[in-house]
Amino acid sequence: MSREPLLSAKDIEIQFTLRGKVLKAIRRCSLDLYEGETLAIVGESGSGKSVFTKSFLGMLDANGSITGGSIMYQGVDIAQYKTEKEWLGIRGKKISMVMQDPMTSLNPLKKIGKQIEESINLNQGIKGEQAKKMAIEMMHKVGIIDPERRANQYPHEFSGGMRQRVVIAIAAACRPQILICDEPTTALDVTIQAQILDLIRSLQKELNMTVIYITHDLGVVANVADRVAVMYAGQIVEYGNVDEIFYNAWHPYTWALLSSLPQLGVKGEELPTIDGTPPNLFNEVKGDAFAPRNKQALAIDFEEEPPFFEVSPTHKAKTWYLDPRSPKIEQPKSIKMLREKMKK
Repeated sequence: MSREPLLSAKDIEIQFTLRGKVLKAIRRCSLDLYEGETLAIVGESGSGKSVFTKSFLGMLDANGSITGGSIMYQGVDIAQYKTEKEWLGIRGKKISMVMQDPMTSLNPLKKIGKQIEESINLNQGIKGEQAKKMAIEMMHKVGIIDPERRANQYPHEFSGGMRQRVVIAIAAACRPQILICDEPTTALDVTIQAQILDLIRSLQKELNMTVIYITHDLGVVANVADRVAVMYAGQIVEYGNVDEIFYNAWHPYTWALLSSLPQLGVKGEELPTIDGTPPNLFNEVKGDAFAPRNKQALAIDFEEEPPFFEVSPTHKAKTWYLDPRSPKIEQPKSIKMLREKMKK
C-alpha cells in the first residue's frame, strides 16, 4: 500500500514490573493502520493483543510503560506522551475502545442514558438537553428499541447483547477516527454475535471510522476483516489481507490456529490442538518464540529470531521457512483443505 498510514506503530516495546521482576509483554511490535480499513489482530490469550492496542490510548496499567519504539498519529509520536492531560486529547475523541466485558465497563449505579451523555459531554463538549437528545439518538442507532424509556434504566435491566450495544454507543458517541473492539462478541450467543458485528459495520460506514478487532475467533475475522495481523508472545508474526492469511499463511503459528478451525474438522475425529504453552515473558526469548511448540522447527529457530520475509507486497511472515536457504517446507494439508472448502 502506497498511501500514508493513519497510525504507524514501529518497534514498540512494553514492559510491566511485577514484584520486582520485569515482564516484556510487547517485543518490538510494528503495525500500520490505514484509513477506513478493518484490521483484525488475532492470537491466543496472553499474546499481547489488548496490551499492544491499549498503548494507542494511554490505557496501560500503572505498572506498565512503553520502553521503546514510536506510535506516529497525526504527525505526533504519542508513545512519548507521559501525562493524563496529553492522553485526554486522544482517548475517546480520536481513538476509542469497546471493552471486553460490558458489565465491568458500565457504572451499575448510573442510568444508561446518563452514561452515554457523559461520553458526549466529555468528548464533544455538548451538554444539557442537546446531549440528552444525542444520547437517545445514539441508542436508537445501535438498535435499542424504545430508547427514551430505556435511557432511564440501569445496566442490570439490560441483557448481555443490549449491554454490548450500550458500550458500543458510548464509544461511538465520541465520534472517534479509530475504534478498537476488544473481543466484542465474547460470551454472546451466535445470533447476537452476528447482530453486534453488523452493528459495528454499519456504524463504521456511517461515522467513517477505522476499526481494529481484537479476537481469537477466526470466524469473526473471516466475516469482518480487510487485513489480519497474527500475534504470538508479544510480537506480530504474520500479517496480510484476509485471503492471504486464510489461504496462503506461512508462519507455523498461523497454520496451527487455522488447523484448529471447527470447519476443518472431520466427523468422529478430534480437532487438532496446539501442543505446549507460550513462553514465559519474564525470561528472554531466544530464536523464534513458537519453535518449542513447532514439530517442524528448524535448528536456526532455536538460535536466531527470524526477520520478516515478503510473501507478496501486502503479506509478510516472520519465519525462517521463507528464507531461500531453508529446506523446502510444505504448507499443511489443512491449509490446502481450507482453500478448497472456501472455493466451494
